[in-house]
Parts: sequence; C-alpha cells; structure tokens
Amino acid sequence: MAGAVSALFLLDIKGRILIWRDYRGDVSAVQAERFFTKLIEKEGDIESRSPVVFDDGISYMFIQHNNVFLMTAARQNCNVASILLFLHRVVNVFKHYFEELEEESLRDNFVVVYELLDEIMDFGYPQYTEAKILSEFIKTDAYRMEVVQRPPMAVTNAVSWRSEGIWYKKNEVFLDVVESVNILVNSNGQIIRSEVVGALKMRTYLSGMPECKLGLNDRLLLETQGRTTKGKAIDLDDIKFHQCVRLSRFENDRTISFIPPDGSFDLMTYRLSTQVKPPVWVEAQVEKHSRSRIEILVKARSQFKERSTATNVEIELPVPSDAIHPNVRTSMGSAKYAPENDALVWKIKSFPGGKEYMCRAEFSLPSITAEEATPEKKAPIRVKFEIPYFTVSGIQVRYLKIIEKSGYQALPWVRYITMAGEYELRLI
Repeated sequence: MAGAVSALFLLDIKGRILIWRDYRGDVSAVQAERFFTKLIEKEGDIESRSPVVFDDGISYMFIQHNNVFLMTAARQNCNVASILLFLHRVVNVFKHYFEELEEESLRDNFVVVYELLDEIMDFGYPQYTEAKILSEFIKTDAYRMEVVQRPPMAVTNAVSWRSEGIWYKKNEVFLDVVESVNILVNSNGQIIRSEVVGALKMRTYLSGMPECKLGLNDRLLLETQGRTTKGKAIDLDDIKFHQCVRLSRFENDRTISFIPPDGSFDLMTYRLSTQVKPPVWVEAQVEKHSRSRIEILVKARSQFKERSTATNVEIELPVPSDAIHPNVRTSMGSAKYAPENDALVWKIKSFPGGKEYMCRAEFSLPSITAEEATPEKKAPIRVKFEIPYFTVSGIQVRYLKIIEKSGYQALPWVRYITMAGEYELRLI
C-alpha cells in the first residue's frame, strides 16, 4: 500500500493557512511556511516548477485553484499521482457545496469544510470523494443538521457512487457523444496538428440498481467477436473511464459494463490522433491596394457530407489594429468588425455540407503606419462551429442495454455532436 499523507492544508495566495487538518500528528503548521518559501524560490524557474516539492524529509504535493492552494504534507513515500487526483476531487467536492472554491467561500463555510475533511480522508489515506453521496449526510443548511444523520449505505457499499432506493416514474438514459476537433494549419495550408478529443456524457434517471452495457464500434471488440469491420470500426486511444466502469471486464472482452451514478456524469473520454479532414476549411487573401487601403477576401468551405449541417459557425479573422471604416459584404451570414479584438467576425447560423461561401471586407489604414516597413505579427484565423448528428471519428453506439431486477423498460436516447476545439489556421 502506498504511504499516507500527514496533513492537508488550504492556503491563500500569500501562503497563509486558511484551514488545515492534521491526520497523523507528525507535522505542524510550520511546514506550510516552509512549503511556501520553497515554492517562491522556484517561481522564477519554469522548468523546475512541478506539483511536488521536497524539503527536509517531507514531500509537499499541491495544486492551485483560483486564489487557493490545496497542499498535502507527507513523511511517507506516497503515490504522487493518486494524491494529486485526490486534490482535484476535493476541489470538485467543494465546488459542489459552495458553487466556487475560493478564499471567501472557505472562510464562510469553515464548519462544513472541517466535516468534509474528516470524511474524505482517514489517517492520511483518501477515503471518499463522491460529492453527491457526501451531500446526503453533510448538509450546508444548519437547520437540517439538527436531525442525527446516518451515513447512507453507499458509503460502505461496493457501489459507492450511487445511493439505494432511487425511484423514477419514467426511466430514461440520455447519452451524448461529444467530439472536439483540434486542428492547426500553417500558412501553406499544411495540417501540422490534428486530433479528436471525445467524451461520452450521460444523464441517467433510472430506478433501483440498474446494470448498463454499452457497445461501440471498437475495432478490437469486433475483431474478437469475429465480425468483419469493413472500415466502420475505429481505434480509440487514451481511454479514461468513470470509476463505475468495470475495468477488468473491459480489459478481458472490451465490454463497457457499469452501474451508473444518478444524474449527470462523464462515462468515458478518448482521443484520436489520426489525421482528420478539417470539417470547415477557411482561406484568406490579404491585399494592400494602396498605403491607406486594405482588402481581405475570405472563403469558407464545408468539407463534410451534404446531409449534415454545421450550426453557429463563427470565423474570427485578424485585421490590423489601426484599421478603420470597414466595408463588409458576405454571400451568407453576417460579418462585423470587432475593434476590441482587432478582428473581423463572420457568423453563419446554418452551413450545409459541400457548400462554399465568401466574405469580402475593405478597411482604411492611417498612411503613417502603412508606410512602416516592419511586418506586423498576425494572429491566426480562429473557427467555431457545431455539427449535430455527426462525428469526425465515426464512433457509433451499437447498443445501450439497461437491466434491472424489477424488470422495468428504460428508454435510451443517443445524440452525436461535433464542435471546434482549438481550431486555428495561420496566415503567416
């Protein structure tokens, strides 16, 4: 078993202790001062800035959220990755209670914070960080604390993320397959970065303790079943599951089997690093006709199938910071000059597949700056869009089965959507 932490500190931005909890009695509040001194010493050295600081036999592991440092001090040899993950889960717990974690919310709710610190860690070992279950017996309303609260069964059950006795009149499951396309294109039109980051987001409204089974067009799964893929299967990389998924079952036969939490959660995230065709392609030509006039021609082309349509398309094109008197014409949508961002913003509400639209803009420039020979550093073209009922990767939900001992029928709803992530095209 990995070592235990000795204490957990919550510090403000200046390193002063807001709240701390001693779990093993072998560190003191002085350790927080030593930690912050070491942190300041490393502040100038970006390469050595890490979430772990070691000093005088004590390991300090920390993260920063807003104006609060969450730090653990340990004399034992701890699993750093698990402690850092624990600290991020602590942030989520506090945000569930106080909406936002910051110094003021900690000072206003220190009684509840101490109660939470007693539950989420015991003798230096992380115990329980599921906010929905914690909120069933640790309540922020002081009036509701008068009744003696008993910990729900979920705290001691193997299924610690779901309470027993949940009941819904209508049992439904909503599954959203959301993919973000990250693309970087250089000025020559070459794609130098291309990846798809996806997430399976679920909202469950199910009674009892349902067993769910999810099947995807996963190449490894189809091959183990002896099925022909015919190009319809995909290879998923960097898969990360919610704790409810039975990992041993997935490793054996690639079956995603789980008892879901109640409400909203991310069942799975994944990444595809293969080269993808940019759904929306943008080209821009910039011409200076004189010392005081510049003309920009923008072409936007949708490179997906005609039966799909992109919505809320927004193309942000950088223009010189001293540009004035814009004259803009578009073949579709509307374009406006945004001087606060030094950009021309072209918006298209509906962009069907296989279409091409144009935008032409003229700007006046002060002749003094136009005569300067030093080239101006240009920001890239940034694109935003959403494409419903479409995925770039081709991922498909083959089935979603819900089995519960009472035998009720549940309705599964599946939606697909692709959106722009870090989507940039360079001009120079």
